[in-house]
Amino acid sequence: MRIGIVILPDQRWSDSRRRWRQVEEWGFDHAWTYDHLGWRDLVDGPWFDSMTMLTAAATVTSRIRLGTLVASPNFRHPAAFARQVTALDDVSDGRLLLGLGAGGIGFDATVLGGETLPPGRRVDRFAEFTELLDLILREDGTTWRGEWFAAVDARNNPGCVQRPRAPFVMAANGSRSMRLAARFGQGWVTTGLGGDDLESWWSSVEDLAARMEVILDRAGRDPATLDRYLSLDSAPVFSLTSVDFFAEQVARAARLGFTDVVTHWPRASSWYAGDEAVLAAAAALLPELRRA
Repeated sequence: MRIGIVILPDQRWSDSRRRWRQVEEWGFDHAWTYDHLGWRDLVDGPWFDSMTMLTAAATVTSRIRLGTLVASPNFRHPAAFARQVTALDDVSDGRLLLGLGAGGIGFDATVLGGETLPPGRRVDRFAEFTELLDLILREDGTTWRGEWFAAVDARNNPGCVQRPRAPFVMAANGSRSMRLAARFGQGWVTTGLGGDDLESWWSSVEDLAARMEVILDRAGRDPATLDRYLSLDSAPVFSLTSVDFFAEQVARAARLGFTDVVTHWPRASSWYAGDEAVLAAAAALLPELRRA
């Protein structure tokens, strides 16, 4: 079991730097940030760009993997984004994990003046976004014209440090998106399907894990080639409520076949409110938790 943490991009770098260094020193396997132009009740800020924050994080760390949780087509074009991906993979010396998703319905969906798409259309766009991004990152000189995106001789030189490209960790809870993850992903991340209580959330996670097994089998893909990430804090209870609770959640994810879990750096209030002392205590148990 590998264990990662999300550091929201809601602090100035002079404050955030400490956190990125700390999670590497503690021994976390990967660290992530949200890729939004504004998010929920934190939209009034402060809030910073994910790719810039991750690039800064790459310069103060040397081992931990770094990623977006998750980038989406709401405000990104594959040709321009590919240049950012290539640069970040280079600065981090091949430590980038590229989380991708279909895009939500909040601030990101409307801030550029576009319409809020229904779920099916967001998945349509996500499929095209992923296919074109994959192509540009693997081949130099891509020309494409689709329903959502166009590219003319899009370049990727020199390409990613990781070959053939930085790994895609694809967010998916629905069957179509899960099939995309089976086709393009080196990892799959799920948030579960909600639920009013912890047990119903875990039941949805178990169902999704079983569904992914079926999808991989139908795609003819070896399940061992797809890492499975679970965002623990999509549950109704914050995973770092206590050290014991965190350990229980990690062990439960492992029993369902997840290879990776992700928690969040505790905040003073609002989303992921908690105590940093609990995080520090959980970090001390990382070697034990990995054996879950």
